[in-house]
Amino acid sequence: MNSGKITIHDISKALNIDSSTVSRALNDSPRVSEKTKERILAKASELGYQRNSLASNLRTNKTYTIGVVVPRLSRNFFSNVISGIEETAYEKGYSVIICQSLESLEREKKIMATLFSNRVDGILISTSMQTESLDHLRPYLNHGGSIVFYDRPRYFEGCTSISINDYKASFKATEHLIQNGCKRIVHFAGPQLVDLYKNRKQGYLDALQKYNIQFDASLIIESKLSEADGIASTKRALELGNIDGIYSSNDTAAIGAIKHLKMEGINIPNDIAVVGFNNDPISSVIEPSLTTINQPDFDMGKMASHMLISQIEDKTKVKDSQVLDIDLIIRASSLKF
Repeated sequence: MNSGKITIHDISKALNIDSSTVSRALNDSPRVSEKTKERILAKASELGYQRNSLASNLRTNKTYTIGVVVPRLSRNFFSNVISGIEETAYEKGYSVIICQSLESLEREKKIMATLFSNRVDGILISTSMQTESLDHLRPYLNHGGSIVFYDRPRYFEGCTSISINDYKASFKATEHLIQNGCKRIVHFAGPQLVDLYKNRKQGYLDALQKYNIQFDASLIIESKLSEADGIASTKRALELGNIDGIYSSNDTAAIGAIKHLKMEGINIPNDIAVVGFNNDPISSVIEPSLTTINQPDFDMGKMASHMLISQIEDKTKVKDSQVLDIDLIIRASSLKF
């Protein structure tokens, strides 16, 4: 037989079992005994039977596929989140389609249209730095799709999110610099269209206020937080004069700061202390090692995937957003002697 054309009727004929029983067994129906199921599955494997997923999906109106929209796959944080997503999805019998927006709203819109046309059962999305309006998500939601935001929480009717407590993390990072003697702290902020960067900025501001440190708007430098942005922001910060601390909204820009400060012969942390955010692998091996915020990235991915699949399988399920806690990892870049 041509294995590509094996049908349930071939299995039925080979075993002299009714084709409806074969179909039920292949769909793990409780109406078929375990002994009969084992015989049918063994014969199906022997003959090289392959289930017609497309026909099955059309009958159930499900594709058992979820879409994941990620800003950048190259970021260690997002790659770890995706690992968590895939682990849970695999356990639940779902395939994953991964698409990256590269922080572009236009790419994000096209990705959403593509995932919609491919009838994915649900979408996990971390919106781009350019995304302000979420109207491009509405067509998918209006047709019964489920959406969960991860890392970058957004507030949109019918959607839930899973993220970390960015405000608390930022407050803690800034407070640590203050408690280590810093009084003039530069904040590398991300685009303020993104709620998590707003929350990180607010944590920084409130920590200054708690310790009666006067706010100076010139000490907040906004960028897309690439390593090149970190270098450019550090040059600008040094021009302001008398700075003694840098708190960056991610490790990537903080690494840029460390490289430039070292090139300028500035002692880290005695002259300028540096704290990042994300706990990227390089943060522990760069010299000096970088104090940073550790995020439960893998667990976030697992929980986001579980949350989405639960909503796909039970539309009436209570939808509660979740906020995960963080840890401040103290290393050499912030401990003044």
